[in-house]
Amino acid sequence: MSKKKNRYSRIIEKVFLKYYKDGTEEVPFQRQDIEEAATELGIPLPKNLGDIIYSFRYRTDLPQSISDKSPQGRNWIIRPAGQGRYQFAAVPITVIRPSDMLVETKIPDSTPGVIDKYALNDEQALLAKLRYNRLIDIFTGITCYSL
Repeated sequence: MSKKKNRYSRIIEKVFLKYYKDGTEEVPFQRQDIEEAATELGIPLPKNLGDIIYSFRYRTDLPQSISDKSPQGRNWIIRPAGQGRYQFAAVPITVIRPSDMLVETKIPDSTPGVIDKYALNDEQALLAKLRYNRLIDIFTGITCYSL
């Protein structure tokens, strides 16, 4: 049974498919296209339109229907392209793997239990773990403070 797409996915998919042509590696669009797509789909606009772009740039993967149209060996990302302008860009797939030649540094997890219990799987949870375990301090060799 397939999972129903959320409103952000439906909106971004509509915007992508509006401008996508086979073989293209850049698909430009404007902030206004997000509003038009939501209206056409009958979806209420979020209060912060920028959150749609932010979500797909930093928090979640693009819908499978968009990923399936990426050229071989590439992934789609969303880049800013000016004020109120963006573009889907097909970029080479980057895989970051630890080197077997580097030493592993074991650090006990000092994250408080209540934080660990309620932390989600997002950037804020990662930042909390970094702070509580002082990982940036340890690996830079200087005391760091969060702002």
